[in-house]
Amino acid sequence: MKQILRWFILGGTLFFLGKALKEHWIEVTAIRIEPVGWAIIAIATGITLLAHIWAGWVWTWIFQEFNQPINSVEFIQVYLKTNIAKYVPGNVWHYYGRIMAAKNANISSGIATVVVLLEPLLMAAAALIIVLLSSLFTTGNRNFPLQVAQFLGLLGVLFVVHPQFLNRVLQMLYKFKAKQSASNTTTNTMNNLKRYPVKPLLGELGFIGLRSTGFILTLFALSPLNVSQIPLLLASFGLAWLLGLVVPIAPGGLGVFEATAIATLQHHFPTAVIIGATGLYRLVSILAETAGATLAWLDEQLAQR
Repeated sequence: MKQILRWFILGGTLFFLGKALKEHWIEVTAIRIEPVGWAIIAIATGITLLAHIWAGWVWTWIFQEFNQPINSVEFIQVYLKTNIAKYVPGNVWHYYGRIMAAKNANISSGIATVVVLLEPLLMAAAALIIVLLSSLFTTGNRNFPLQVAQFLGLLGVLFVVHPQFLNRVLQMLYKFKAKQSASNTTTNTMNNLKRYPVKPLLGELGFIGLRSTGFILTLFALSPLNVSQIPLLLASFGLAWLLGLVVPIAPGGLGVFEATAIATLQHHFPTAVIIGATGLYRLVSILAETAGATLAWLDEQLAQR
């Protein structure tokens, strides 16, 4: 059933994108970007790169919440180098690479797994917060049932990252590891989460804010924008990015983000402009992630000399 559902969602996403592109192909090809627009796109790429560097730094904060002594610079490098692995089919290899890097730094497998999996949960919570807050300032019709569903989803995510829930998960992982290794491994209470991860959650809000700024600038390079449209764009980006994160049908949310952004914004902007902006922003994101991985590798090589 999971495979059928995944293929059904993927087929529906591709059909929607193909239909939208077919109907507006002439308008999309007629879009021209002025030199000022290319400069704005370059700024958007830089901001998106900054967002990923910031996300790597926030990732180190999560380790600190579990009292894990780590080298922040080295772990930011790991984060940036593994980030592009999310485009490999399976959409889990960036998580696997980070878990292995943490284990190689003498962090227990239980802590490494929880920290790596906690990061996307905090990102999801941050995206939902931005969607809900932005929706309050969005003019026009509001979808009340959708807002209720988003609020309930936010409560669920905030419960999952609560220390009492996470510490129980850690205890289960430690017990399982002790049985597998036939050792006297016991739960180390010093490694439990002592408080609610407010600081990493605020950091992820900054990450989503930077990513949405990159998207808004990319759209601005193609079409004029009004300040009153910013809340709508923040809400639409947050929802599109969130669905791209949680729907496991395409690496890196490829296709899901674009389809959601087009569906939520096509009634407020020319569809051809939204298609062009989402496609261009995907390119901006890949360039920023590739640049981040390259810079991390170069910095690592220089440090070894």
